Amino acid sequence: MPIHLRAEAGDYADACLLPGDPLRARYIAETFLEGARQVNSERSLLGYTGEYRGRPVSVQASGMGCPSAGIVIEELVQLGVRQIVRVGTCGGLQPDLQMGDLILAISAVPADATATHLVGGEPHAPTADWELVHAAVHQAKHLAKRVRVGPIVSSDIFYNPDGGQYQRWSERGVLAVEMEAALLFTLGALRGIQAGCLLIVSDVVVEGEFVRISDEEMTRAVDGMTQLALAVATDER
Repeated sequence: MPIHLRAEAGDYADACLLPGDPLRARYIAETFLEGARQVNSERSLLGYTGEYRGRPVSVQASGMGCPSAGIVIEELVQLGVRQIVRVGTCGGLQPDLQMGDLILAISAVPADATATHLVGGEPHAPTADWELVHAAVHQAKHLAKRVRVGPIVSSDIFYNPDGGQYQRWSERGVLAVEMEAALLFTLGALRGIQAGCLLIVSDVVVEGEFVRISDEEMTRAVDGMTQLALAVATDER
């Protein structure tokens, strides 16, 4: 039994959604999964396993930031999980992005030291699993959901004192900033599991203004993102 996910092998499904927020993990389990049972509550890192359209799926909170997510991901792998799809929020870095837009990450700039430690400081480009990316694009078309595909950046700081950094990332074509995907993609490669990332634009942080999504918009966006993530997790590839 791992230290932080107090569960046994078999408690988690092969496929697991990974929100940062424990309450979002509970919401997803209660709203979308049939027969959901709680499999972890240690340190309030809530985790659940149930079924979606007859197929087993888990959802596990990761907490905020790469260090916390790294602990959870490592222990999920120890417990037999083979596919992890992050379902989170991000700050939009392109001026044409709107509140509630859905982003599918293909890579994540590691602006956080955690992933760098895992590769011994060598250059590394954290990249999503191609099969999951392909499945997400396919399922998005099937569900008539608009999704923006491209690179993101994983930062280790939320209240960034370097306000100009967002604009520099934007000018290099980075779609959004969040805090966990680079570590997820790196561990996906190192541990031989499939790793993907879907994100809701919860705020826009370019062009000199900060705009935050409303609670109602967030709920609608979370529902749409979760439907897509579950379609990917249960896709028969």
